[in-house]
Order: sequence, then C-alpha cells, then structure tokens
Amino acid sequence: MRLIFSKRCVKIYVQMRHREVRITAMQESGEMYLETIYVLSRSMDDVHAVNIASHLGYSKPSVSRAMSILKREGYVNVDGEGRITLSDRGMEIASRIYERHEVLGGYLTALGVDREVAVEDACRIEHVISCESFDRIKEEYRRIKERQAAAPQAKAAADKG
Repeated sequence: MRLIFSKRCVKIYVQMRHREVRITAMQESGEMYLETIYVLSRSMDDVHAVNIASHLGYSKPSVSRAMSILKREGYVNVDGEGRITLSDRGMEIASRIYERHEVLGGYLTALGVDREVAVEDACRIEHVISCESFDRIKEEYRRIKERQAAAPQAKAAADKG
C-alpha cells in the first residue's frame, strides 16, 4: 500500500505561522506520516526514516524534515539510533486514521467498488470525513458484515429444512 501526500498541504504548512492553523493545514500530510509509521511498526521491529521514505516514495531528507516537525509537535519520538516510534498522542491519531482507512476501504468494497479503487479512495477520504459521517458509515459497515456472516448460516438452515 502506497500512501499519497498532498503537496498543497505541505506548502500551506510551510506558509502558516500560527500553531493551530499550521496543525490544521498540515493535518493530512502529518496524518499520512503517522499512519505510515503505524503500519510499518506492525510489520517491523524498528522503523527508521529510510523505511518511511521507501514506503512513501519520498526522499529521506523530506521524511527527516517531517519527522523533526512531528517530533517537535509531540507526535513521534526519535531515539539516538534513529528509531522512530509514535508517542501516545501520535498513536491515538495514527490508529484512528488506520481504522478509518480499513472501515472505508471495506465499506466501499462491500458496496461493489473494486478493491484497489476502494483502497485509493479510502486513502483520500479518511483525512477529510467528519466524525459523524464516519460513525454512520462504520455502523452501516458493521451491519453489512453481520448480514454477510449470517448469510451462510441462513442458507445452511434453509438447505436442511
């Protein structure tokens, strides 16, 4: 899975001066980095900037710059060996974005969207969808999965009767 960053968000981030506005402007880009660290940390013991750069297709200096910003803002920790871990604050955001990614991708696939297209769309939607809309989609997706799980049982019961 390749995650895509919005260059517009990065440009706005660099131009903004006020901290709250800056966080909002870089939200998608920052969230993508945090999600990438989260995903990589699930399959690797140690995550370094070079792993993130390779995963995203970015240069190591770009990733290093982003990590210094995320570290300064308290989202990641970087030790003396260059190992990158999510802080509690970063983990909270990363796990929320990852959940959105999984639910939205699954929901779109359940609706009949091609899996590859659904994953790409989920990558874009996960950063802009409101909590209210996401909660409704998540609930509907849960119901779809319950119906899908019950369908084989209902068919088996019907076949017996």
